[in-house]
Amino acid sequence: MSKPCEIAWFSALCDDDYEFLGVPDPRLKSSWEHCRDIVMQAETGGFDNILLPSGYELGIDTTAFGAAIATWTKAIHLLMAVRIGESWPAQLARQIATIDRMAGGRLKVNIISSDMPGEKLPSAPRYARTVEAMQILKTLLNGEHLSHQGEFWNLDIDPPRVKTVSGKAPLLYFGGLSEDAREAAAKACDVFLMWPDKRENVAAIIADMDARAAKYGRTLRYGYRAHVIVRDTEAEARTYADRLLSKLDAEQGAAIRAKSLDSTSAGVAAQAALRENASDDGYAEENLWTGVGRARSGAGAAIVGDPDQVLAKLAMYREMGIEAFILSGYPHAAEADLFARHVLPRIDHAPLER
Repeated sequence: MSKPCEIAWFSALCDDDYEFLGVPDPRLKSSWEHCRDIVMQAETGGFDNILLPSGYELGIDTTAFGAAIATWTKAIHLLMAVRIGESWPAQLARQIATIDRMAGGRLKVNIISSDMPGEKLPSAPRYARTVEAMQILKTLLNGEHLSHQGEFWNLDIDPPRVKTVSGKAPLLYFGGLSEDAREAAAKACDVFLMWPDKRENVAAIIADMDARAAKYGRTLRYGYRAHVIVRDTEAEARTYADRLLSKLDAEQGAAIRAKSLDSTSAGVAAQAALRENASDDGYAEENLWTGVGRARSGAGAAIVGDPDQVLAKLAMYREMGIEAFILSGYPHAAEADLFARHVLPRIDHAPLER
């Protein structure tokens, strides 16, 4: 743990903010004002980065939000999610460079291997398209001429005039557990993101991805996306976890999970298996609670405990090779404040750099 780790928070652009999981609250619905306030709370609390998620059907537009919030913030880095199926890579490169300029060099990009809204591409070609897009973005954002003859794009162009502040492509974060997703990550991303899992499974994924990247002469860095509930005592944290689920209707939870665009992915299946194999009180292992996954797709578990326990859990992941954490809690602004006061000052942290 000699190097600082990056600690990021989450701004709920995709209507994913609750006081009680699965119970919509008009006050917490995604909007410019609400999501802006979460980002500003995270910056005030000292977080290094914040994920700005993206979903076609849910919430507000991420690229537009990222450009706007860049002008409100001064220090926090912005991890802007982009859906490759909705993007033309050369234009996306110009958007990324422009927003990075607006943010003073604080932009990072979370690549999502999405479909075009209304269309459905099989997994293998969809991830092949994502690899092409990442390679195109890196070339153009590194200020290099692009001569690309691919399956999805044939481009012979100079980079856009606008450059990122560094003159280089920002770090590309990317995640996925299917065979196609793992190969795509090994070929082209910089930071491989994982969702919560048992420690032995996290270790196995890192070992597998190290080997895959090595085949292409590359190395990867690793990030971990999880929810967190920290309170003065473990009992208080566990009580709050139970409260989060106290008004959840099982059918409503299933409907929320099914609505997500990634509801059938390998990663979501792994989260479901983690939840199904947990103890009766929902814990997959010490201080890892799977109840969140009953009311959302995607990352479905939370680190739950007192400050020492949460810190120890993060330290364990760091020892395994995790360099970046993307955390969240419900409601997001309130939990950001709690984590910032109870845990963040005790962690050696800083934005992830090349």
